[in-house]
Amino acid sequence: MKNIQIVFKAVALGMGVSTLVLSILGNLPVDTAITLLSIGVTCLAIVQLQDKEK
Repeated sequence: MKNIQIVFKAVALGMGVSTLVLSILGNLPVDTAITLLSIGVTCLAIVQLQDKEK
């Protein structure tokens, strides 16, 4: 269970960093940025819900 939480946190961090980098480079459409950030937020929400179940 702990490994799954680490994976979700890593995915969320990766989505945030990739959105920032692609935005700085100017290669990121708005709809793609929203999709990447929503995946990251969803992963963080899953982790928080798993912590509440304990």
